Amino acid sequence: MRPRRVFSALACLSVLLGAAGPGAARVKLGIDVLRESGFAQLQGKTVGLITNHTGRDARGRSTIDLLARAPGVKLAALFSPEHGPRGDRSHGEAVAGGVDPKTGIKIYSLYGKTKRPEPGMLENLDALVFDIQDAGTRFYTYITTLAMALEEAAKAGIEMIVLDRPNPITGSIVEGETLDPRFRHFTAYLEVPVRHGMTVGELARWYNETAGLGADLTVVKMEGWRRDMWWDETGIPFRATSPNIRDLRAALLYPGVGAFEATNVSVGRGTRHPFEFLGAPWIDGEDLAERLDFAGLPGMKIRPAKFKPSSDLYAGEVCRGVRIAVTDRDRARPVELFLQAFFILAEKYPDRFVPRWKEIPYVTGSDLLERSMAQGQTAEGVIFLTDEKAAAFTEARKSALIYE
Repeated sequence: MRPRRVFSALACLSVLLGAAGPGAARVKLGIDVLRESGFAQLQGKTVGLITNHTGRDARGRSTIDLLARAPGVKLAALFSPEHGPRGDRSHGEAVAGGVDPKTGIKIYSLYGKTKRPEPGMLENLDALVFDIQDAGTRFYTYITTLAMALEEAAKAGIEMIVLDRPNPITGSIVEGETLDPRFRHFTAYLEVPVRHGMTVGELARWYNETAGLGADLTVVKMEGWRRDMWWDETGIPFRATSPNIRDLRAALLYPGVGAFEATNVSVGRGTRHPFEFLGAPWIDGEDLAERLDFAGLPGMKIRPAKFKPSSDLYAGEVCRGVRIAVTDRDRARPVELFLQAFFILAEKYPDRFVPRWKEIPYVTGSDLLERSMAQGQTAEGVIFLTDEKAAAFTEARKSALIYE
C-alpha cells in the first residue's frame, strides 16, 4: 500500500482530470441527473448523505458540496463507510466520526463502533442519500453499507435515495457463487454472486424486494449507461475507489485475486500494482505461471514475477509468483483464475499454502471449495458448479434491473 499522502495526490489528480470539461462524459451519473433536475427529489427535505471521496459528479465536484449548496435542501448529517470520508484509511482500519471541515456538518462513522446508522443518527432526517462508487465485487464493503442503511431507513420510516453509478466492470458479466446466508459477514452480506454485475441502484432494488424490507426507495437513474459498458467507456475518469483499487485493471482482477486475502498469499498490496500480483517467498513463480497457462484461462496472460511489498503481507520480503495481464477483458474471468490458482497451490504446497477456511466462504460464498477439495474434486468441477449458480442468479435478478 502506498503512503496516504501518495494516494491523496492520486485522488487530487483524478479530480483535476474529472474537471476536464462538461462535454467529456457520455454517461450522466445519478448526481448529475439530480443536479440538472434542480434537486427535485430532495426539495424541502432534511437529509443525511452516505458518501466518501468517490461521491462526485462527472466534472469532479463533491456531492457533499453540491447538496450543501442546493437550494431547498438541508444537508444535516454525513455518514462515512470503510476507508473514511477522504478514502485514505487502510482496509479494515476503523473510521472515526467528526466534523466536515468545509461545511461544518457532523460526520457519523459507519465503520467503527457501529457499521449501520443508529436511530439517534437518523432523528429529524426525512431521507438518507447514498452516493458511493462500488467496485462490482460482493466482498467490497460499500454495498454492505448500502444494504444496512436500507434496512435502517425502512425501520425508521424515512426515504432512501440512491444516486446511481456505473458498475465499473460492466453489468453484463456475472461470476461466482451466490452467498450462502449461513456465512453472512460484513464482507459477505448480500446473497449475490462474487461478481454481481449490478449497479448500486439495482442492488438496492433487488435487496429491498427479495428481503421484503418495504423501504421507501428512490433510485435516481443514470442516463446513457448500458450493461455492457466498461468504466473507460463512460467518458468519466476513473477515481480510485479505495487505496488499492486505483484503476480499472485492479477493479477487474479484484473479484478473483482479492479472494486470496483469505490465505497466506500476497495479492500485491504494498506494490505499485495491487491485485495484479500473486505470490509468496515460498512459491516457484515459473512453475505457477506454467500451470496457469496450461489451464487455459481466457483473456489473461500469466507471467512469472518477483515483487517486494513495502507493507502488508510479506512486507520487505521478496515474493515469487505471477503477474496477471488482461488481454481480453470481455473474456477474462477472475473468479476462474482464483479457483485454478487455489487448486494448484494447495496441491504443490500442502505444507506452506494456508487457506483460512473460516474466511474462505466470505470471499467465495459458501463452503463448496473446502468440501470439494476434501472430496478430491477438480478445479474444473468447482468452476462448472459456480458457473451454474451465476447463470441462475442472472435470471433471478431481472426484475431489479434498470438498464438494458
